[in-house]
Amino acid sequence: MKVITRLKNLLHRYRHAWVLLYGLIYMPWFLYLEKRESIHYFIIHSPLDDYIPFIEYFIVPYLLWFVYITVTAGYFFFTDRKGFYQLAAFLCTGMTIFLIICTVFPNGLHLRPIVFIRDNIFVDLVRFLYRTDTPTNVLPSIHVFNSIGAAIAVARSSALKRHKAVQYISYILTGLIILSTMFLKQHSVTDVIAAVAMACIIYPFVYAAEGRKAAKLSHQPI
Repeated sequence: MKVITRLKNLLHRYRHAWVLLYGLIYMPWFLYLEKRESIHYFIIHSPLDDYIPFIEYFIVPYLLWFVYITVTAGYFFFTDRKGFYQLAAFLCTGMTIFLIICTVFPNGLHLRPIVFIRDNIFVDLVRFLYRTDTPTNVLPSIHVFNSIGAAIAVARSSALKRHKAVQYISYILTGLIILSTMFLKQHSVTDVIAAVAMACIIYPFVYAAEGRKAAKLSHQPI
């Protein structure tokens, strides 16, 4: 009986886990886009891309993205339900827009180096990345967008505001991840700008609107 009660309490406490079901929408849709054949892809390119060198060491922050997003989402999931809902709303909205854009506007890159001038473990990791991730469906960059989303969530967290080191690490890591997408030739500058623009557009709907509502309520008579 105690086990059942504990299970019910656990399910009630983490009932916001239903948000994770979004993965059942995102992953099949994304995999479909990645495997499409006989599709004309619009090549994304910015003149600035030609001035950005390939630097394999940026594979480290690029791969840390997976840890960064997982840890950030996990933190809010277990400690701040409201913050988790806001982060999820931000990420899911942007990722859905990304899927729609790539569906109606198939896009890709021709930036990846054919020959590597160095041979080291970082280059090996980049080769693995290139083999497992096609240079298609790049606009806007989800690596960039989700990193910005995580940084915003960390910046707005009342609890984490007391831990400045955590916030600074979040900002630095976000910056390095954004740079890594360009220095690894995984994304064009255009992809990065599009991701930043999308974050700026979505932010007011997820966060700023609530702030205005709270300010308005604070002026109501008690």
